[in-house]
This record gives sequence, C-alpha cells and structure tokens, in this order.
Amino acid sequence: MTKYSKILQENWAVMEDNLRQQGFHHIVGVDEVGRGPLAGPVVAAAVILPPHCHIDGLADSKRLSAQKREKLAQVIRDKAIAWSLAVVSARHIDGQGIVPSTFKAMNRAIAHLTVKPDYVLVDGNKTLPNYEGEQSSLIGGDGLAAPIAAASIIAKVKRDQLMGRFGQIFCGYGFEKHKGYGTAEHRKFLAQEGPSPIHRHSFLHKLNRS
Repeated sequence: MTKYSKILQENWAVMEDNLRQQGFHHIVGVDEVGRGPLAGPVVAAAVILPPHCHIDGLADSKRLSAQKREKLAQVIRDKAIAWSLAVVSARHIDGQGIVPSTFKAMNRAIAHLTVKPDYVLVDGNKTLPNYEGEQSSLIGGDGLAAPIAAASIIAKVKRDQLMGRFGQIFCGYGFEKHKGYGTAEHRKFLAQEGPSPIHRHSFLHKLNRS
C-alpha cells in the first residue's frame, strides 16, 4: 500500500463510520475530470462502495499511472454497489461555462445511478446546486474519501479513452497524448491548423487574450 493510499484508507475509515452512525448507508462519492483542458468534454463519475470496502492501491487518480488507473477502474466497477458516468460536451461548456457544466455532469452522474444515494460527498469546495438530498463538499476529497477517489479514477479513465478516440478522428492534434490540455505541442498545432470541432472556443478566446 502506498503512502497516499494508506492516508486515504485511514481517513475514510473514520469518515465512513461517522456517516453510517448518522444513519447513512448509500454514500456516493462524486468527482469530475477535464475542467482545465482546451479541448474535449468534462466527465463526471459517481460511485457507491460497499461498507468498509478496501481496494488495494486506491488513491487520487492524479497520483496514479495510466496503467494503474485502468486496473483500479475495473476493480472499482466490479466491487461498487453502483457507479455511473456522465459526459458534457465542449459545445455545452462554451454555451454555459465550465462551472455550470461541471455541476451538470455531476448531477447527471448521480441521477444515472441504479441505487439512490442517501448522502453525497462532492470533491472540491462547493456542494451541488439543485440537489435536494444530504450532501457535503470535501476539499482534496479524492485523497481523503474512498468513494470520491474511486469516482476520480473511473472518470479519468473514461475521459482518457474518449480523448484517445478523438485523437484518431482529428489527426495531428495529439489528443491521445495531452488529452486536450494546453501543452506547447498542442498550442503549436492549434496556431498552424486552427481549432477542431471539440475545442472549447471560450477557452481559446481567453488564451488568445492572455
């Protein structure tokens, strides 16, 4: 078990016991990936794990290799009581903004669960607008709460898969490598060829102004 996985498991054991003592049984963790890229969708995931579920190596998705994330994603999907994904497109992000689009993806992921949660843990510093159930936000939650970490992993794996496919459709941009983030290589190709259909024009506008 890595240091980060150990910290997560220890924190979650205390948090989970506290929530279950309050009468909550289906505790869902919600997280998103893809807020910052210049291209591609934002993807959110929601995961309900069984009581006292231990997944070896579980940690914040950003601290894991792509290979490790893919292996853990399968374990999470196999062990979870319920899990779901939601994708919100670059066009929606351009029209509504990244923050509302992120919340939309998270709310959709919860709505798509086959088991109704009675408590929602949201990664970050804001709770979900328009969600009427019990919830709380947790800064750095993907490193502290197992359901959020699990959600971060399956969301990241899904988005990486989508960007890999976009890399095959829109050749030359390198989406399969940088996943839409604004690397030097990505910006250089953008300057030469212009945006693809999955670029976020609202982000490019801000980039050009900076």
